[in-house]
Amino acid sequence: MSTLPSKELETFPNPQTDVDYTIRISTPEFTCLCPKTGQPDFAELRLEYVPDELCVELKAYKLYIWSFRDEGSFHEAVTNEILADLVKATKPRFMRLTAEFNVRGGVYTTVVAEHRKEGWEAPQKVQLP
Repeated sequence: MSTLPSKELETFPNPQTDVDYTIRISTPEFTCLCPKTGQPDFAELRLEYVPDELCVELKAYKLYIWSFRDEGSFHEAVTNEILADLVKATKPRFMRLTAEFNVRGGVYTTVVAEHRKEGWEAPQKVQLP
């Protein structure tokens, strides 16, 4: 196999640093392992961020997400770990990661973790008729 999972997150320069804009990345096939049972946990990850100087490169992001496939982690821990690694790599103005885990034993789990750069304020939402 020519491509393997990786914990390395590559970035590239934000082509539009003078404005706030939102990047949304949906990952519907995230998997990790339950640290108690070793059974697979499945989730959809929804990443939303306002970049500052850097953006995450999508292939590197995909390989990074893949690297969790055989790791045991609680939902809360893995969501916050992914957010922390993405914030460290990209230093965004704002970032939110929503991890919506599939049902396990009749229970759904959704974990939302956020980062806001100190001093950054979100632009006011425009409501069109």
